[in-house]
Amino acid sequence: MKTAIVTGATGMIASALIRELVRCGVRVYALCKPGDDRSDDFFASPLVTAIDADITALPQTAPQIDAKDGVLYHFAWLGTFGGVRDDVYLQNDNIRYTLDAVQLAHMTGCECVVTAGSQAEYGIREETLRPDTPVDPVTGYGIAKYAAEKLAGLYARNLGLRFCAVRILSVFGQKGNPNSIIMANLAKMLRGEKTSYTKGEQLWDFLHCDDAAKAFRLIGERGRDGACYPLGSGSPRLLRDYILAMRDTIDPALEVALGAIDYPPGQVMRLCADITALTADTGFMPDLTFEDGVRRTADWMKTRGVT
Repeated sequence: MKTAIVTGATGMIASALIRELVRCGVRVYALCKPGDDRSDDFFASPLVTAIDADITALPQTAPQIDAKDGVLYHFAWLGTFGGVRDDVYLQNDNIRYTLDAVQLAHMTGCECVVTAGSQAEYGIREETLRPDTPVDPVTGYGIAKYAAEKLAGLYARNLGLRFCAVRILSVFGQKGNPNSIIMANLAKMLRGEKTSYTKGEQLWDFLHCDDAAKAFRLIGERGRDGACYPLGSGSPRLLRDYILAMRDTIDPALEVALGAIDYPPGQVMRLCADITALTADTGFMPDLTFEDGVRRTADWMKTRGVT
């Protein structure tokens, strides 16, 4: 891969991916929402061209891009957090914008499209998530992600493009959602505050965004046409073990109250990815331990003053 297009370029995984692509010498067209912060160091690279690109008008950017035989990574999405995840009209619009991204890939000479889906496509499952695990999404967000994946795959096939879908589990790291369990509690720990949790009996699978970026790069380079890859570390741990590891990485003396909070209704108790197919097809394996990822994230939070 010599060229890539990345939509939603200022998001957590997209930013990490651009940094990974630049490290590998790939020319990147970074499609950014007008007004988004572009302070990331990679925007200064001669390999990166930043383009104002509203999600509602992706194909209009085609004249500015030459991505022959490149890969388009589609991250841009409206309504990813909070109540708007069930805004059915908004989520339905995202399906069309995903098809527009496929159209842009075709117009600019790309040979492959990789979409960023979600574990929400599976719904609530009590098994390890595999490419062939049945889907039963229960939120508007999950339903739209699944519909976008299937329709984009069909459209890409009709246009002669290779297509891969990624269903992301629990990724954390630089630029992560400040309200997520890792980011919110890491900030408290860095301030020296007590943190409180449920009993932490959930079996979850956290992956740092830099490893997620590596996975996306490899999928663009080597992913099997038509494949769907759930993305996690492949090495799940109990949530309480993650919490204690995070505490010990920051300061073993910090007070952690496990069991102080009741499980909320509908608590997901198992969220784990089987990355066997991903590893077989692309060679992906995480480079960072969870503790490594916590240190990297904490360093970024300190330098950005977001604690």
